[in-house]
Order: sequence, then structure tokens, then C-alpha cells
Amino acid sequence: MNTERPLNMLLVEDDELDVMNVQRAFKKNNITNPLYVAGNGLEALDMLRGKANEHGQTIPRDRRIILLDLNMPKMGGIEFLRELRADPDLRAITVIVLTTSDEERDKVDAYNLNVAGYILKPVTLSAFVEIMATLNKYWTVSELP
Repeated sequence: MNTERPLNMLLVEDDELDVMNVQRAFKKNNITNPLYVAGNGLEALDMLRGKANEHGQTIPRDRRIILLDLNMPKMGGIEFLRELRADPDLRAITVIVLTTSDEERDKVDAYNLNVAGYILKPVTLSAFVEIMATLNKYWTVSELP
């Protein structure tokens, strides 16, 4: 386990309230990993491929994890996963789905595209905090390149 190198987190989420909930949950759990935000799958792919987003942010090429919503404009989460897995430079990135979709088809599609987990978004901030604490434990003990 390498705790000296930060883990670069990309939150792919179009709902500003959910973005703020994840940011608050990071803060409450003292998660200091950099958190980058993309509002849809197209923007996320651009950022992962080295293009800056509207805030001038780019994501370092190593130690990346994606937290992915499925229901987004322009390019939804499943379509994003297909693109990601088809790209030889991006296909190995760990992806955890964080969504409101409880549809069986979405779960099957996501797992068929090798997601590391499928988590339903909680309704309350305290539940977001608990989920982020659990995820933090997961990525703290996971060996990522």
C-alpha cells in the first residue's frame, strides 16, 4: 500500500448537489486525494486524455479512480464506460458507479464493462459521508499503479 502518492479521483456527475455532497463527504472524512469533476462523459474522456476542462484542470496520468454517475446529458455513464474500455490508454482505470439508477439492465451493463462496484446514491448527506468513508478504506488498501 502506497499512502505517500495521492490518488487522483474523477467524479463524473452532472448534478451540482451531488457534486457538493461528495465534496462535503470528502471533507468530513478528511479525504485529501485530489477530486476533479466532469459534468458528462465527453468532458471526462477529454480530461482523461489530457485536455483541460472549463476550469483549466487536467488529471495526472497515474493512480486514477473514477466515480461515475450513469444518467447524464451528452454521454451517459454506460456509453462512457464503453468508450473508456475501448481505449487502450484508459481501459485499466478503476471505475465505481455512484448512481440513482436501480435498473437491473444498468447494473448488468456496468459489471459487464468491469466496474469495481455499483453503489446507489444515498438520499442524505450522512449516508454520503458513510459511503465515502467505506470507499476511502477500499482505495487506501487497493494497490493501484
